[in-house]
Amino acid sequence: MNEPLMNPQCVFLPPLHIKLGLMKIFVKALDREGVAFLRLRNKFKHLSETKVKEGMLIGPQIKAVFRDEEFEKKLSEAEKAAWLAFKSVCTHFLGNKKTENYEDLAGDMVKCFRVIGCNMSLKLHVLDSHLNFFPQNLGRN
Repeated sequence: MNEPLMNPQCVFLPPLHIKLGLMKIFVKALDREGVAFLRLRNKFKHLSETKVKEGMLIGPQIKAVFRDEEFEKKLSEAEKAAWLAFKSVCTHFLGNKKTENYEDLAGDMVKCFRVIGCNMSLKLHVLDSHLNFFPQNLGRN
């Protein structure tokens, strides 16, 4: 095995990129014929169907979905558990400060994502295995 080009402690994914990637994974796992996916499709009519299917949403769109109570009501039990875990990780870990139980939050989210059939991506793997690489204040100066 070759020696790494740089110290892994000096490399981290920006929290926004992780949030975008997790949203993409979550949307891809939704039932395409389900009412929750149709709610997303109707909410973002200006986006192409392919973009919605692939979960290609940006920060303000994700915030809009966070605030959409109807979307949450239309999720199945397993999808709702994964959604609430994702929202919790975004708010209490990928925001400006980490809460003390961030490891539990990330672990719960990974478990819930597995239940609904999300594929393991690099961003999900980072949250599952490398939480110690994140600084205490992710978004603050």
